Amino acid sequence: MPSQDALIAMLPEHLLLGGIVLLIVLEVMGRGSRVATWVALAAVCASAATAFWLSHAQFSAQPFSGQYSVTPALLMAKGALLALAVPVLLMSRSEFTDSEFSILLLSSLYGLCLLPSSDSYLVMFIGLELLAIPVYALVLLAYRRPQSAEASFKYLVLSGAASATFLMGVSLLYGATGSMSVDTFGAALAAGDTMTRAAVVLMVVALFLKSAIVPFHAWAPDTYEGASVPVTAYMATLTKGAVLLAAVRLFGTTTVTGPVAHMLMVLPLVSIVWGNLAAIRQQSFRRMIAYSSIAHAGYLFYAFLGNGSGRLQSVLFYILAYSVVNLMAFAAMPENGDDEQRDHFDSLRGLYHRNPFAAITIGVAMLSLAGLPPFPGFVGKFLIFKNVVAAGYTTYAVLGLVGSYIGIYFYLRVIQVMFMSERAAASTEVNTAFLSERRAGGTALAASVLCLAVTVLLSIVPGWVLAAL
Repeated sequence: MPSQDALIAMLPEHLLLGGIVLLIVLEVMGRGSRVATWVALAAVCASAATAFWLSHAQFSAQPFSGQYSVTPALLMAKGALLALAVPVLLMSRSEFTDSEFSILLLSSLYGLCLLPSSDSYLVMFIGLELLAIPVYALVLLAYRRPQSAEASFKYLVLSGAASATFLMGVSLLYGATGSMSVDTFGAALAAGDTMTRAAVVLMVVALFLKSAIVPFHAWAPDTYEGASVPVTAYMATLTKGAVLLAAVRLFGTTTVTGPVAHMLMVLPLVSIVWGNLAAIRQQSFRRMIAYSSIAHAGYLFYAFLGNGSGRLQSVLFYILAYSVVNLMAFAAMPENGDDEQRDHFDSLRGLYHRNPFAAITIGVAMLSLAGLPPFPGFVGKFLIFKNVVAAGYTTYAVLGLVGSYIGIYFYLRVIQVMFMSERAAASTEVNTAFLSERRAGGTALAASVLCLAVTVLLSIVPGWVLAAL
């Protein structure tokens, strides 16, 4: 029965929706603040487990023909991204005591789940908006800096511009093809008429805006810095990963040629170089991660130059490896009442002498982000650059690798500050901040341990994970 197929296929989304409704009811009853995080965790864990179970059972369905479908690979992608939300919720326990954060996060995750299953531009647009709109409020929720309002507004305006650009591209493509199916995008990549090419370029630009590819990256550093740590962690990992999965759904297995291929060669390369260069000068940890994410978005879009048959696997593995170590770094950061001081690099000075576990986990995260073996970041980059070389873009692969070497400097700088600087060398102002510093709470510590375990798994048995993906 179609209704039964719809119920099973959308079970991960239904579980998230049930969590949202339950949280709202608890909030109305005045009991939401005490159990909000645990209810949200239960909903996310149940949703992720259901997605993995359906994928393992090789479940495929098209409950809404031409609009929404699921396959084992897409269900695996959903489950992986939903599992990444668990550390975010654990981190939020010490910063958000009310249920608003959990409700907004689950709402955003609902949009995230729609993106891989989108068979039409309409469903994809709804997914992108459901993903982004709650984040506008999350940036402002319990903000601790005056610039948070500016950061949220900048993100709102530029994300809205990306949505408008995407809709303009969809309207032109609908006018050229007469169809709203995402499968028309692959055919449009090889089209020669002006309107179809303009439609494709507009839609790619919208994805570049959403994922902060240079020169559409201006919102990312300010927004990441102005948001709280759990929100920044969510934006740097899951929202970026969801946009890339939407891009994979659009491009499919089509081999990219023509003007779009030049866009995917030049702008991601510029993002890799500029993101790594700009990160060197940052004194804010979150701004550094923002520029790092700009560079990593460049690596991810490089995947669309390669073989289309392994595109989903390489992109999903990279998202998983990149997200886990980013979340681990954020979860291990010592807490401090002064959010701005906590974000400054001086707060990490001599961290190994005060909190060895936090320093080691952040150090592992930096080494993985730098792409050094045997960490999972190296495997992710290897998969992408291997496909780029196999596709014949050897020059751009070499230039991308050279650009990635620039990033090694600022990642190692973080390690140098933590391990090779004594606490006594810090200024009086920073020493005062140390007095109010406290170790990450129990749930944040659990998040860092969980991410560390996944990082070790990805480092030791990447082949097994790739086979599962």
